[in-house]
Amino acid sequence: MAVLDWSRCPDVEQLPGTVSGAWVLRGTRVPVATIFENLEAGASLDDLLNWYEGLDKKQVQAVIEFAARSLDLAASPR
Repeated sequence: MAVLDWSRCPDVEQLPGTVSGAWVLRGTRVPVATIFENLEAGASLDDLLNWYEGLDKKQVQAVIEFAARSLDLAASPR
């Protein structure tokens, strides 16, 4: 499994003392992992926006796109 370098994604942040230092969507306390765990379990983007206060649709989409691009690059032959 590829490990993503979230420090290169402007839509997330990692703050000491906030959600145990996990990567969260910038300006929220929603961990990036929570987004992907819910999507994997079958949640829709609209579900996430309803369940987690403060999420912005464009921000969530940008994080998903960042992950997809990063994984595509990791899978590409060099």
